[in-house]
Amino acid sequence: MRYTGTLKLLLKYSLGLLFVLGGLYHFFNPALYLRMMPPYLPWHLLLVYLSGFFETALGLLLLIPKYTRLAAWGLIALLVAVFPANVQMALGPQQFPEIPPVALWLRLPLQLVFVAWTYSLTRGGRGGERNSRPHNNL
Repeated sequence: MRYTGTLKLLLKYSLGLLFVLGGLYHFFNPALYLRMMPPYLPWHLLLVYLSGFFETALGLLLLIPKYTRLAAWGLIALLVAVFPANVQMALGPQQFPEIPPVALWLRLPLQLVFVAWTYSLTRGGRGGERNSRPHNNL
């Protein structure tokens, strides 16, 4: 089906754009991410910048078919690595008065959606896409 391939490509580029924009935002507003950092982690600012760099770089690599699968696995690892920061947000809503507490809690299962969405790009052929040649049903 042509629409399925087009939809998958649109979802892939949308996901890549979300990661790139989210990663770049680490550099434009590091204070937001510093508030998310669990206190037990060292080097908060360095970790904010590193996570922003990898989110941006992997988001861009996601868009290059040769690197889609590798980037998708890297982004899954990144999503797992930053999950404690999302938990920290939910447990410390007073640090985020601009965000409704329920939204902070809803971010936790939303991470699973992003993991599943990203995982879908690890399957299939090069670029996370199945063989796109038309099938002859004759």
